[in-house]
Amino acid sequence: MSAEAADREAATSSRPCTPPQTSWFEFLLEEALLEQHLQKPSPDPPPVQLIVQFLEQASKPSVNEQNQVQPPPDNKRNRILKLLALKVAAHLKWDLDVLEKSLSVPVLNMLLNELLCISKVPPGTKHVDVDLASLPPTTAMAILLYNRWVIRTIVQSSFPVKQVKPGPPQLNVMNQMQQEKELTENILKVLKEQAADSILVLEGALKLNKDLYVHTIRTLDLLAMEPGMVNGETESSTAGLKITAEEIECQVCYDLGAIYFQQGSTNAAVHENAKEKFFRTKELIAKNGSSSLHFTIDEERLAGYCQACGILTSSSDDASQQATPYSQIHNCMKSGNYQDLVKIFLEDNLTLSLPVQFRQSVLRELFQKAQQGNDALDEVCFKVCVCNTVCDVLQGEIIDIQFCLLFLRPSKEKIDFLLEVCSRSINLENASEALKRRMAAFLKNLCLGLEDLQLVFMISSHELFIKLLKDDERKLLIDQMRKRSPRINLCTKPVTSFYDIPASASVNIGQLEHQLILSVDPWRIRQILIELHGMTSERQFWTVSNKWEVPNVYGNVILGIKDNLTRDLVYILLAKGLHCCAIKDFVHAKQLFAACLELVTEFSPKLRQVMLNEMLLLDIYTHEAGAGASGERPPSDLISRVRGYLEMRVPDIPLRQVIAEECVAFLLNWRENEYLTMQVP
Repeated sequence: MSAEAADREAATSSRPCTPPQTSWFEFLLEEALLEQHLQKPSPDPPPVQLIVQFLEQASKPSVNEQNQVQPPPDNKRNRILKLLALKVAAHLKWDLDVLEKSLSVPVLNMLLNELLCISKVPPGTKHVDVDLASLPPTTAMAILLYNRWVIRTIVQSSFPVKQVKPGPPQLNVMNQMQQEKELTENILKVLKEQAADSILVLEGALKLNKDLYVHTIRTLDLLAMEPGMVNGETESSTAGLKITAEEIECQVCYDLGAIYFQQGSTNAAVHENAKEKFFRTKELIAKNGSSSLHFTIDEERLAGYCQACGILTSSSDDASQQATPYSQIHNCMKSGNYQDLVKIFLEDNLTLSLPVQFRQSVLRELFQKAQQGNDALDEVCFKVCVCNTVCDVLQGEIIDIQFCLLFLRPSKEKIDFLLEVCSRSINLENASEALKRRMAAFLKNLCLGLEDLQLVFMISSHELFIKLLKDDERKLLIDQMRKRSPRINLCTKPVTSFYDIPASASVNIGQLEHQLILSVDPWRIRQILIELHGMTSERQFWTVSNKWEVPNVYGNVILGIKDNLTRDLVYILLAKGLHCCAIKDFVHAKQLFAACLELVTEFSPKLRQVMLNEMLLLDIYTHEAGAGASGERPPSDLISRVRGYLEMRVPDIPLRQVIAEECVAFLLNWRENEYLTMQVP
């Protein structure tokens, strides 16, 4: 054996073999293999991917002797492949929520049409003309499933989707994407034409008031046999998975509510129908519990729908709906009554009834209006941001960067309002010790971040501060502040000592720069930079250390950020993260990258993608140095992200060659050969 061959042998044998992915054709050869595969804890390939593979193979066109393309033949092989796809869907209990998340519109359309076909629904039959009560339970359920999907797909297609810009031209990939897009558009056009019929079918289903059954793997096996042998069993009331009448009503009401809500944008009266359906869904879930259902309903989305319907359909005799915080905020934003808006947020800080995401969305909307030239909103933005920040503090969440930016230039008025919010957000008599500790820590950190002694005194002499911090804690805080900044003299001695003489600004800046170089804590780095920028606006602190290196492709984008503080913070977090990655300090690298990702997400989609790419590379290194070294296969999520990176075609995103190389090496190491051979070089 040559030296080269020996090296190759050593390289391949150093990593333990991982079981290869089961190929689609193996399920054709061994009948029992599918059920065994689906029972595994984490089957590879996963069920939804199997559906795609089976239907893709079954729908491949053939070529005759004259080299003419023919439709897929209706032979035994293709019929078995379609049956296998149906069995996988039956294993997933026909949960449309699961299927829609992973299957494209053309694939799901083919799957549900196969379900109609095997359930003995004659092709071309208008479902609205069929009497569901007279049909076998599994046939009626197949029609319901199809028409529910029609409605859901129409609703889903009405939501705005950010278009992905095409990357470098690759003819076969572009052709495939274009064909799928055209096919989806054609299917949607047909579905929209039959929307009215589907609504009538579902409204009719609400009057059935009887249990139905959906196909299982067993009933599908029976249907695949001779029809004469199984007619009695498949059409009886005990075949398949039982779906109760109330569960059917719950499914149908939710889907009808969604389509009525969508139609309400052009016909306000339809919102009453949507409200009726959503409130009935909510009632049924409350009665039976969501855990007893064979399908999933997004209860947060349902609650949002109910709130929206309550606002849109509120009338003079519907005082309870009118009184909800959501409707009040909606009216305040609409009328420009921002004083009452702040009051609602302030009152909610005590009850915490508004979800954090909703609070953030209102603040984002206010910021957008302020950026469009409405300067009067700057104060409103600050006040709502303070309310949100105090709410976050009480719930143990991280303080948002937006608050720190707004507090770069604190004033007496700002501190006054902040202390008012803090006082009205906590009831000291009933508050838990955890809440008191969080509020105390927030006020202490606020004092440590302030330069102006008068502002510090405003906080430290406030009634809330005195109640939350004991005497020894307050003394310790004063000592900390004296060590942190020699310029602030909180000493009560009448005679000035040598140590109370204020240090020069250059000495302070030098000390803080030294801390900035040594620190790997994102929070501390941000605090130091805020202090440095408060001292001088002339310096660029990303140049403090010549060891902070960022690739040129990233540097050009980062140095284009206009705000000096944000530019320094992004550059330093990324440079320190890359350095930690290089020395295999993956824990600190992850913290630094995560902080940088949170920061850039606010203002730059381009830098957000850069950070996601760097975090992917970090996760690859972390796995290879940890679980991968002992032969443990990487999680499917990581493999999917690696594939996603290699398939990404987003223009204008700065890319590092090393990330693509590591992604390919990662897939080669873990035997993803079939996937790699499918990719265009």
